[in-house]
Amino acid sequence: MTDTTPQTLPSGPRIRGKLSRDDLIMRGGMVVIALYLIVTLIFPLYAMLSKSFSTFKFELGQYEVQESDEGGQFVTDPVTFATLNEQLDVVPDSDLTAGADGRLPVTQFFPDFSFRSPVLYRLRNTNEDGRFLVGSTLQTGTEWVELDSNTFRRVQLRPVKDVGLGNFENYFSTPALFKSIQNSLVIALISTVVTVTLAFGFAYALSRSCMRFKGAFKLIAMAPILVPSLLPGIALVYLFGNQGMLKELLFGASIYGPIGIVIGSVFFTFPHAFLIISTALAISDMRLYEAAVSLRASPWRTFWTVTIPGARYGLISAAFVVFNLVITDFGLPKVIGGQFNVLAVDIYKQVIGQQNFEMGAVVSVVLVVPAIFAFAIDRLVQGKQVALLSARSVPYQPTPNTKADWGWFAYCCAVAVFIVGLLAVCQFAALIKFWPYDLSFSLRNFQFDRMDGGGWASYFNSIKLGLLTAIFGTAIVFFGAYLVEKSNGFKTGRNLFQMFAMLPMAIPGMVLGLAYIFFFNNPANPLNAIYGTMAILVVCTVTHFYTVSHLTAVTALKQMDREFESVSASLKQPTLKLFSRVTVPVCLPAVLDISIYLFVNAMTTVSAVVFLYSPKTNLASIAVLNMDDAGDVAPAAAMGMMIFYTNATARILHLIASKGILKRTQAWRSR
Repeated sequence: MTDTTPQTLPSGPRIRGKLSRDDLIMRGGMVVIALYLIVTLIFPLYAMLSKSFSTFKFELGQYEVQESDEGGQFVTDPVTFATLNEQLDVVPDSDLTAGADGRLPVTQFFPDFSFRSPVLYRLRNTNEDGRFLVGSTLQTGTEWVELDSNTFRRVQLRPVKDVGLGNFENYFSTPALFKSIQNSLVIALISTVVTVTLAFGFAYALSRSCMRFKGAFKLIAMAPILVPSLLPGIALVYLFGNQGMLKELLFGASIYGPIGIVIGSVFFTFPHAFLIISTALAISDMRLYEAAVSLRASPWRTFWTVTIPGARYGLISAAFVVFNLVITDFGLPKVIGGQFNVLAVDIYKQVIGQQNFEMGAVVSVVLVVPAIFAFAIDRLVQGKQVALLSARSVPYQPTPNTKADWGWFAYCCAVAVFIVGLLAVCQFAALIKFWPYDLSFSLRNFQFDRMDGGGWASYFNSIKLGLLTAIFGTAIVFFGAYLVEKSNGFKTGRNLFQMFAMLPMAIPGMVLGLAYIFFFNNPANPLNAIYGTMAILVVCTVTHFYTVSHLTAVTALKQMDREFESVSASLKQPTLKLFSRVTVPVCLPAVLDISIYLFVNAMTTVSAVVFLYSPKTNLASIAVLNMDDAGDVAPAAAMGMMIFYTNATARILHLIASKGILKRTQAWRSR
């Protein structure tokens, strides 16, 4: 009888295929760009986190001092400053915590001190960690230093560095600082609810009605993307400020504070919510609505059982995007927040106002928590999204309804008036001589060289930054996305790369800018040479806006079948040749979209670069902030409008160039 049992092959070592030259090139390229993200994102964030745990405190027990009599004889025993402090209660324990550059004058421990006295003083550290300054000379070691009275008055103790949670304890025990968390969360939640509601109504009107001028309304809805977030704050000051045109409409309330921040936040986050929600509403199956009609469901019930469930993922995503934008924004609350503190402004005050970098790092860590939380939930929700359109789906086509169409038209007009109105107010403010006393028109506010903001040089610096960011950022992002999407194997490395690429979206610009100070401003860092140059502004901007650009590139690359790589390999063509002659031309629409996205954001960003610019690299968006701080509000509005017109021109040129380029490279799409 024949044995038909299948024979199992003996187990042996798993044989891995030899990597080809193209595989090595692609993996090497992926490693290089991953290293770029590590150096420009991970290392700076680690430096900032380390700074937040660095505490500095005056250890009075490690300094000894001895005072002579008027004859210059040291007859008393040395005594520590801790003992003197216990006797005189000069410095409370709560004031012994300091920043890295903290200094404590020693003469306050001697009530009868006089710099004209013939008394001499000896001072020393009791251990090697002690440090004190004599004028500008740092004294270390445990040797006695003898000083006359005139020199002794210039002695200052330096704090000792330690690692711990002291900064966080100090932060959460300070009511004014801790209040900022509540303020930021409340403002972000209110702004999110208002913005998502308005954007949903606007997107619903454009996708579910047959009203006229839809194209014009779409252009108006996208206008706020072209201006820095400070600009709506300036417009609101002219409308509802102390000398505002419509200040009576607030019935005695002040625009400086939560009201102004919420209104301005709705303005600059509206386009982001509108884009996401309109995309969600565009993916609808007409058959569901036809089924609702056949079941005699009312329009209201159809709305809640068909429309809202179909768009729920878009609504949730829009909500978290708006929440993240509002809670991390710095420009708007800086301009119109008044005494209403929020986390982003607290970072600025701690770093620029008080030079307390450790506390600035603590506030940054606190700000990162809700930002990462919102980002993580958004990614989780998007991961659960399922396809709403199948091969048999019928695209939704709205049917005319005169009453409803006119109603939605009126609603869109109201939103458009809000958006255009704020821009028009800024333009009006930029053209008048002196508000509100001389309303004649003039171009004097555009004489930026006479203002405290960097002059016209800051404007041209912004254009330079935008162009460099668009060129180098697009190249880095698209090539990185190509490597991670089209590489064979190397699953672990690709997953790590994706994680690094997604992380920038969760990091607020203010936090990233502060992290760059700690990392790149370190003399021991070989990259310290780029600090204060245009290069660090380009690197920071590319990194800050990396995620959205990466997702755009990956989406375009996923549309290309992997058979292109297979055919190229069978023909023994290098991968880089396939990339340059096939992949880039096919994905050129996405490449152009990435470039204009990076350019516009480089022109408008404030928070990511507010800590990094130098007198030679001042930017237009920073000039708006500085001029507003200096009281030159009208010139600030003028510079903001220059940014708007520059971005609008760039968008128009982008559309014109796209049509010409795409005719040559995308002709295959129309065949």
